[in-house]
Amino acid sequence: MTSAGDLVVFRPKRFALPMWAVLLGLVLRWSGRAIWWCLRHPVATGSAVVALWLFVEFGWSGLVVPLVLASTASAVWRWRDESSWWTWLAGPLLGSFRRVFVYRRVWREAMTLCRLADTYDHRPVLPQLLRVRSDQALDVLTVRMVRGQTPEQFQAVSANLAYAFGRRHVRVYSERPGDPPTRTGHAAWLLRFVDRVRYRDRPTLVYLAVVRTDALRTVVPPFDVPAVPDFTALPLARREDLRPWSLHLLATHVLVGGATRSGKGSVLWSLVRVLGGGIESGLVRLWVIDPKGGMEFALGRPMFARFVCKSFEAMADLLDEAVTVLRERQTRLAGTVRVHTPTEADPLVVVVVDEMAALTAYLQDVELRKRIASSLGLLLSQGAGVGVLVVAALQDPRKDVLPFRDLFPTRIALGLTEASQVDMVLGDGARARGALADQMPRWAKGVGYVILDGTPDPMRVRFSYVSDDDIRAMARQYPAPAHAADILAQVGRETAPEPARPPLPRKPSGPLLPESLRNLLDRDTGGEGR
Repeated sequence: MTSAGDLVVFRPKRFALPMWAVLLGLVLRWSGRAIWWCLRHPVATGSAVVALWLFVEFGWSGLVVPLVLASTASAVWRWRDESSWWTWLAGPLLGSFRRVFVYRRVWREAMTLCRLADTYDHRPVLPQLLRVRSDQALDVLTVRMVRGQTPEQFQAVSANLAYAFGRRHVRVYSERPGDPPTRTGHAAWLLRFVDRVRYRDRPTLVYLAVVRTDALRTVVPPFDVPAVPDFTALPLARREDLRPWSLHLLATHVLVGGATRSGKGSVLWSLVRVLGGGIESGLVRLWVIDPKGGMEFALGRPMFARFVCKSFEAMADLLDEAVTVLRERQTRLAGTVRVHTPTEADPLVVVVVDEMAALTAYLQDVELRKRIASSLGLLLSQGAGVGVLVVAALQDPRKDVLPFRDLFPTRIALGLTEASQVDMVLGDGARARGALADQMPRWAKGVGYVILDGTPDPMRVRFSYVSDDDIRAMARQYPAPAHAADILAQVGRETAPEPARPPLPRKPSGPLLPESLRNLLDRDTGGEGR
């Protein structure tokens, strides 16, 4: 019996399972998980099965002999082709090992403390580590984001992630870093189909490139000079994954921003070097402006078709002549092609300007500064399509120093002095995406950030170092032709005359004013207005 105020508790009836049913459920549960793991890791499962079979059939010799043979084959493979060895054997094996024993151990803690974990339905939800692929210098982690996350959230905590994994640098890419390889041979069609699946766009994934060993600490030697330069892929630098980074020079302008002693000369001389074969053959004309009195480029004077280093008036004249070449080519190529193709008869003209601010901001002569700015504006806005390109370097990328900064499609950021300058050079948000050009160490001469083609993600590279002896050897081996400075002689001689066009017939029209108003005006003016 209960009285008023008594608490009545209702408890559901508990159903007690027999012990054999509990054990059976646990066995089925763990068996299912084991089968699923084997299906997800066929290589590890197959290797374990083969090793077990060899041990049962042949004992310890069945394990030792295949291991020795495999090690020998691996050593020979690495000796013959180390790049493919890392791609197909060492990289996947090392990545699998580091995924289990390095990143898995700290994954939950790192995601939680870096504020990348969330809670849904009272349960913690973490980004999922799908794969780790390693090479000589990097671990590339493929991560599936939590629903509702964006790559910008990972980019904002890239420094936290680096130190959480015990490293100093982590790059975050919204698309898979690296371009699909070029396939040739009989099975190229199949491999291209596989690459189309591997490199397809996956908006739910983000890629973390963890710098395990900083490959950019060592000086990069100069690249080989091709006999005929490929203007769509000029090798200038080494990437963090030890692959070369190539510049697409055709139909673009290049801006190099960096503080004093940051290595801007490495960028410019690396470009001059890979163009050496084209300079010697006449396929490329270099017009060089060195406002520092020739301290940077005078060593390579024989390679330049035009060289100005002392007179600002002469520098303005050179830029005006480049505009003249631009106008002549526009008239000649209009209606024929949209992008100029360099030939020895119609070469690529590259105007190299060191310390651009000396021409656009620090020049005392106002009229001369306006004249230079006018010529540069025309070259940057109209010269890319007709093969008159500008490659400029400067220390201060502010708008009042370089008002036409946005007209440079290709930009390179070396060591800078302020965080805001990174976005000025590479574009808004570049520093938040990992381009820490304002935090360069002292040894990082020629180390900078570039933007990958087709993506907004920055990449860290180191440009090759071209010594003074290398420059002297280049000047002797790849001099410009004797007639290289005579390109202006083509202007006027090859320009097609403008065709005469008859005037279009016009229908006669009546007076614009009413007759009464015209008579009133004529009377007031006495007929003088006619």
